Amino acid sequence: MKFNKKMFVFFIFIIMSALPAWTLGQENKPAESSQGLDYVLGPSDILDISVWKNDALTKQLPVLPDGKISFPLIGEVMAGGKTVAKLKEELEKKLTNFISSPVLSVVVTQVNSMQIYVIGRVNRPGRYQINTDINTLQALALAGGLTPFAKREKIKLFREVDGKTRIFSFNYDKVSQGENLDQNIQLKRGDVIVAP
Repeated sequence: MKFNKKMFVFFIFIIMSALPAWTLGQENKPAESSQGLDYVLGPSDILDISVWKNDALTKQLPVLPDGKISFPLIGEVMAGGKTVAKLKEELEKKLTNFISSPVLSVVVTQVNSMQIYVIGRVNRPGRYQINTDINTLQALALAGGLTPFAKREKIKLFREVDGKTRIFSFNYDKVSQGENLDQNIQLKRGDVIVAP
């Protein structure tokens, strides 16, 4: 059997498509180093917060839909939109009013807020919870690929940025052939892919 460029691109596509499916079952595992202190928290994420030598201040807390958590002694704190490191720093600062030199630990035990949406002419449209970086092509693979009636060259990605919607174009055939790879962008929380 002759091995040509199209077969090579298809082989790479199959391998890349399988990667996110393997990670989907791991959403209840603690956040890995790529989502450690730099991970930006969102609603429904589960945090383990503990203060050394103080069991009363060791709590497992969900980030509420409004982005807040409620912690003993200091009350409500905005966690959504902050990195783990920033939240840790803020909690330590507020706790110094009650405890001298608190040693605080903040760990993301469940990444539940990283959700994307794939709708339109795909085989499995819907909301997908992810816990790793994926790109547009991989997200379409998660959704079972395009149906035969999809307009493969007119796929759009919608992203909210500072209260405004940005729209990115995606040509499935070009990208899967190794062209226009700049269209195959990394997805962010809340991104919506529409396959017309």
